[in-house]
Amino acid sequence: MPEPDPVPRLRPLKLRFLKIMRLGAAFSIVIATIAVVLVARGETEQKVHMLIATALGVGLSVLLGIALMTLIFLSNRMGQDADAADFTKKDDNDR
Repeated sequence: MPEPDPVPRLRPLKLRFLKIMRLGAAFSIVIATIAVVLVARGETEQKVHMLIATALGVGLSVLLGIALMTLIFLSNRMGQDADAADFTKKDDNDR
C-alpha cells in the first residue's frame, strides 16, 4: 500500500510569502503612482474616474502578477514540482 507524502511545514513559507507580498504591495503602489502621473501629464482635461481606474487597474495587475510568481517560486522551493516533473518513475500500473 502506498504511503502518503509527508506534510510539509507551511509556517516558514507562509511568513516568506507575506514578506514578499508586503514588498510587492509597496512596489505596486509605486508603479500605480507612476502610471497615474503619466496619464495625468498626457491629458489636458483630468478626469478623476480615469485616474482612479488607472491606479486600481495597474496596481492590482502588478500585485496579482507578483502573488502568482511568488506562489510558483515557493511551490518549487517546497519540492512539489520535482515529483510532478519526474517522468522516469514507473508506477505498478504502467506497462
